[in-house]
Amino acid sequence: MTDTSATPTHQGGRLSALQGTALYVGAVLGTGVIALPALAAEAAGPASLIAWLLLVIISAPLAATFAALGARHPDAGGVSTYARLAFGHKAAAVVGWCFYLAVPPGAAAAALFGGAYVSAALGGGFTTTAIAAFLLMCVVTATNAAGVQLAGKIQLAAAALLVTFLVVAVLVALPDADTANLHPFAPHGWGAVPGAAALLVWSFVGWETITHLTGEFKRPARDVPRATTAAILIIGILYLAVAFAIVAVLGPRAAEADAPLGELMAVGLGGNARILAAIAALLLTFGAMNAYYAGAAKLGAALGRDGALPSWLARGSQAGQVPRRSLAVNALMSFVSLGVVVATGFGAKPLVLLTTGSFVTVYAFGIAAALRLLPKRSAGRAAAFAAMAAVLVLLAMTGIYLIWPLIITGCALLYLRLNRSATPAATDEAPGESAIVAEGSPDHPASTKA
Repeated sequence: MTDTSATPTHQGGRLSALQGTALYVGAVLGTGVIALPALAAEAAGPASLIAWLLLVIISAPLAATFAALGARHPDAGGVSTYARLAFGHKAAAVVGWCFYLAVPPGAAAAALFGGAYVSAALGGGFTTTAIAAFLLMCVVTATNAAGVQLAGKIQLAAAALLVTFLVVAVLVALPDADTANLHPFAPHGWGAVPGAAALLVWSFVGWETITHLTGEFKRPARDVPRATTAAILIIGILYLAVAFAIVAVLGPRAAEADAPLGELMAVGLGGNARILAAIAALLLTFGAMNAYYAGAAKLGAALGRDGALPSWLARGSQAGQVPRRSLAVNALMSFVSLGVVVATGFGAKPLVLLTTGSFVTVYAFGIAAALRLLPKRSAGRAAAFAAMAAVLVLLAMTGIYLIWPLIITGCALLYLRLNRSATPAATDEAPGESAIVAEGSPDHPASTKA
């Protein structure tokens, strides 16, 4: 296990715990709440609520584990850095590639989810959806090009607005809830619940995203756990409330709605509420894409720094720097993904499942690394054991879509083989890993024998 007794200086960033909470809420709450309740209801009926509850429970130890790793090892590489420390540079490259290449198709799907609400409110069909998606991606790219501090401030405002919208949507619609809509509870049988849960995994990826930004926090050891705890509570309550309201209020219509949140608000406020729902959907989508673009840009720079991607991308890997080259590459791939979807007419569902396959793989590596890196008898390591059980369940749910991360793995290993001279010497310590461990805490090396 890595010895963390040294105390290198951590060059802290400018993100506060409040801004970090907003980034978490945006990354995890994201687009799942505006589209997936309908898809899950179609798959399992009211029993989809069981899938929502299970994934809320599963997400807690996942979030706690990544918070413990992020507080102890604040680096732009995120899970890739943890994999390097635990298993070497090859594992780090695989994890980094899986995350970096998952963001473009995921961004295209997310932007289309948000765009669908715009077309539902304004009309114009898929053309309006595609234009709205394109413009949304342009705004997110520009925001991140200005720097993570600005992104964090904008995210804070967006998170406050989107939470307000969701609370209002639930409150105005609940008086029209009908318990008859909960019967039959499992119209497609209980075997449909795992299928619904596989779709909903998309709604709960994001806890690993902020690990790439932990170096940007003012005080990672204090602020990352605080932001994580607040985000778990906010996200869990909102997901369950919105999912229940959509099923109980809309009933069979929930499975048919392209913009279920808009339909929910229209019940309580009238048809014009679809415009408010479109605004909420755009805020949710912006929040998710903003966090993922920021995390992916930092990761790409770190991979370039560590030799897993071309060194040309390395600029901007340090805290406080803006990784514009990596951002440009990731944004370009995202635009290409959107273009392919628009040109071929493929729906967003395959993109969702491909993206979640990659992220579940990242989760598996991250949790395995946590079991090696976090001190014994610490709260973080206990959470990692629970998270590993959760990840095994998620892997089983993902099924055939794990082929995509396997292909990425082969490409990453081939790149390393062809570019051996670019691979840096292995290091035993992530930048700033010990300086941010509070003295006297359970995770401090002086407190617990690693």
